[in-house]
Amino acid sequence: MAVEVAARFADALRRNGLDVPLGSVTAFVDALAALGVERERDVYWAGRATLVRRPEDVAMYDRAFAAFWRGDGVPAPSLLPHEPLTLALDDGTAVDDAGDGRAGRTIAVRYSAREVLRQKDFARCSHAELDEAHRLMADLRLSGALRRSRRLRPSRRTTGRPDLRRTVRRALRAGGEPVRRVFLEPSARPRRIVLLCDVSGSMDAYARELLRFLHVAVAGRTRVEAFALGTRLTRLTRQLATRDPDAALAAAAGSVLDWSGGTRLGDGLRAFNDQWGVRGTARGAVVVILSDGWDRGDVEVLAEQMARLRRVAHRIVWVNPLKATPGYAPLARGMAAALPFVDELVEGHSIAALERLSEVIK
Repeated sequence: MAVEVAARFADALRRNGLDVPLGSVTAFVDALAALGVERERDVYWAGRATLVRRPEDVAMYDRAFAAFWRGDGVPAPSLLPHEPLTLALDDGTAVDDAGDGRAGRTIAVRYSAREVLRQKDFARCSHAELDEAHRLMADLRLSGALRRSRRLRPSRRTTGRPDLRRTVRRALRAGGEPVRRVFLEPSARPRRIVLLCDVSGSMDAYARELLRFLHVAVAGRTRVEAFALGTRLTRLTRQLATRDPDAALAAAAGSVLDWSGGTRLGDGLRAFNDQWGVRGTARGAVVVILSDGWDRGDVEVLAEQMARLRRVAHRIVWVNPLKATPGYAPLARGMAAALPFVDELVEGHSIAALERLSEVIK
């Protein structure tokens, strides 16, 4: 009964001009199931909290509520003629239900298979779902944070460093008089993004999908460096730079000799710091480490190298696919050793998690 009444009330609100999405109606049904429909005040506030999204819609809601529930202008809910109401799930496939023998009105509700897939753990996806996830991942975009550049650009303000060349050129057009002076200001450029992806055996369920994310980042913008971490460090920036994701992943997999092997995060980070990071690649950059934190090496080495990286990087983001597991705690030796030097620990198990990671990197 609560479902039918809620659907009718939502229709009444829509006829009065309110935008009531299906999710709000579902929340209203849950609220009525918990509060009941015996007391008008409970019903009013249940609808007000779930169905009204803008302050300017409150007056419209009040009028529709009075008309529907109190019968001001229309029959009260208890006097409305009973019409069987059926909720049907429409998943995009055609279903012929003309012969089911039921009279009344049917409201078809839709769900998005893509929305379900966005939230699904990569480890639980079928091959077909992973193929679709790869297509969704191609839409990801990384803009990155901005940093102040030494280069100057023309400024609209009337203060700052004078732009003598442009000022003289304008003066020549005005007979040699500097009628209007122009100025320069510092420009901004995207910060470098450094991606370090764990490809050890414990990351088998996620490594290929995370490498797809690395390809999107490298091929989609400039100033991105990508590396694989296992028992050794492998630079993958050149292999992932091609636009073809399958060719890029094949080239990257062929370059990583320790795929699905052991994990020595500390040694890998030491190699990165010595050869790349401290020398300039990580200076002022956003460093993203994609790993579950399982490390067979010396955790003291990992903590030491994370401290070195922390001193030169702008931010360190750690992406752990296991963080989405209910009851997760960073108890792995490597994760516990690295966590004090991490600015943000995020999930990385699904498309939605990688979309949130794109926002974090900004």
